[in-house]
Amino acid sequence: MNTRIGLSSYAFFWQLSDKVTEPLSIHQALERTAVLGVDLFQICDYAPLEAMTDAELEAVRATADRLGISLELGTRGIRPEHLRKFLHIARILGSPLLRTMFNTPDHSPTAEEAAEIFMEVLPDFEAAAVKIAVETYEQVPTSRILDVIQRVDSPFLGICSDPANTVAALEMPRDVIDAVAPHVLSMHIKDFAFSRKDGWVGFTYSGAPLGDGLLDYDYMVSKFQPHQRKINQIVEHWLPWQDTEAETIRLENQWTQHSIEYLRSK
Repeated sequence: MNTRIGLSSYAFFWQLSDKVTEPLSIHQALERTAVLGVDLFQICDYAPLEAMTDAELEAVRATADRLGISLELGTRGIRPEHLRKFLHIARILGSPLLRTMFNTPDHSPTAEEAAEIFMEVLPDFEAAAVKIAVETYEQVPTSRILDVIQRVDSPFLGICSDPANTVAALEMPRDVIDAVAPHVLSMHIKDFAFSRKDGWVGFTYSGAPLGDGLLDYDYMVSKFQPHQRKINQIVEHWLPWQDTEAETIRLENQWTQHSIEYLRSK
């Protein structure tokens, strides 16, 4: 499988948030990515991006270019005007891929509506050489996402695979991996595990260091391998907030370094 390791803004989730005293800027996150020896960064669900002017977006692209980093883009929602807005951002950033999700708080499209939307906007995406990757997650059954992709039947529409998300809908990760394998354009790599709550009443479903949880990484890659597409592996985390800001930042950085080393060892 032709693959490349990248970091998501979710690898810096806490450090980019206003939860910390001095949040990173997106430029600083790119600097950190370069220091880690990674040359791909996916700006995913990063709210300030939508408010940036074209000049500010061009400055982000300039930082990435200076550091030798390629950019990808991620958002949520599939309203045509929203997708076209992010296509404009993708063109400025030089992103060949836009990851999105079907649902937003104010829009839950049916399969028929989603297929119509994609058929409407995909000619613009094809003209710009930007692919759309719909992420697997618990709010929309994987079967519905695949129904839409098969209806549209375009090489510019596929899957962003993240089997961790689907467990909340009682979809087993291996079943999801098997189902989406022919359509995967991007992989979000994060591990996950259950732990007993205090008192042994219920469970917490949360992140885990890559390789220590329930993600069957080797199985996933073996299923995607035969399809011979370029599928980038984008590191994310589900790291809960720790007791202190300093400990949260330390552990977030540790998990990122560990994930990179784990993927490079494969």
